[in-house]
Amino acid sequence: MTFGDTTVPVARSAGPDVVSRADVDPRALNRLVDEITRDIAGGTYDGAHVILARGGDVVVDTTLGWHERATGRELATDAVFRVLSLTKAFTNAMALRAIGEGRLALSTRVVDLIPEFLGTDPFHMLRKDRINLVHLLTHRSGMPPTPNPGLGPERFGVLADVVEALSTVDVLFEPGTNLNYAPAINHALMGEMLRRAYGATSFRELAEELIFEPLGMDDTSFGLPAALEERAVPLKAYLPEGGFLQPGDIECLNDHITEDAEMPWVGSVSTARDVFTFAEMIRRRGLHDGQWVLAPSIVDQATTLQTGDMPNDLYAQMAAARGWEIPRGNFGLGFSLSGTGTAPSFFGPFTSQRTHGNYGAGSSLFWVDPERDLTFVFLSAGVMEESENVARFQKLSTMAVAAAL
Repeated sequence: MTFGDTTVPVARSAGPDVVSRADVDPRALNRLVDEITRDIAGGTYDGAHVILARGGDVVVDTTLGWHERATGRELATDAVFRVLSLTKAFTNAMALRAIGEGRLALSTRVVDLIPEFLGTDPFHMLRKDRINLVHLLTHRSGMPPTPNPGLGPERFGVLADVVEALSTVDVLFEPGTNLNYAPAINHALMGEMLRRAYGATSFRELAEELIFEPLGMDDTSFGLPAALEERAVPLKAYLPEGGFLQPGDIECLNDHITEDAEMPWVGSVSTARDVFTFAEMIRRRGLHDGQWVLAPSIVDQATTLQTGDMPNDLYAQMAAARGWEIPRGNFGLGFSLSGTGTAPSFFGPFTSQRTHGNYGAGSSLFWVDPERDLTFVFLSAGVMEESENVARFQKLSTMAVAAAL
């Protein structure tokens, strides 16, 4: 497909896994793919793998653009993406499974399992003893909304070092009273709580046992295994100077998401089809291939609004800078929800209010609309500035849901 002087590679699957349904508008699907192609041709990002399904039937499975625009390498259907904060979805699912198995409770405090989190300086201890698992899952821990968990990125992959660093980090707000999306700290703590709750040697191996192996997600891992390196899409950040994140904050993860790295907040790799498998398990309320990976009662609660009318302070600042309406935080237990209203959001204003999913900085997204029985997955090569990313996903999510008749 050509726009101007730029030809965008397109690999639209027409295999047996893609079907036509009478309740899905094929013209709307073509518009969605064409819009993504225009974005790529215009240089907004380099490539994308997009999957849309209704009732579990895949109606779009399309790979567009480049694995790496600078080298001209086309994006393949088995491309492995560093999915950034979409990683949190996998850690959240581990926590939900641990709750169902009695290993953790929403009321389990961080210090119950990680007593050294308090630290040794009484001036840094304030409020730490009150942070529990539900605060971490709903981004209401009161800790700083920083992508840096307290040490240099060369040590991000050593979870023990991260936890040690967090013993010196202050809690800014009374836990439960402030919703501020936590790029790193909450899920670093959650990952270590899980490891200790199960007595596991490795968080990475625990994730394989609890989530990836039961779902057959063979191309998903915490850390980048050597066997997947050749298929791994490099992180390339298209970010303006002076923003919340700089290109180096993102692109350094090309070097630091190594084979043995354990970053429960940002350090997983996956393919679009593996993320789709995960999202479909959530759509089925925890069921995969006849087995319950998560309990349906827990998935139901996790995908129900838990944060009321509280705004998400981090995204409220971004919305104010753009002149947008301030959105509600709209979190369940680990899942972001669509909610009500017309404020710009990743899922757009036309998905049903219990639409739920997760996203990664400037690049990755999945959601499930339970009312329309839709599942949408989008992984991109090229990382956008976050407010532009919200605008991009609002547009694409709206076009995806518009295909449902």
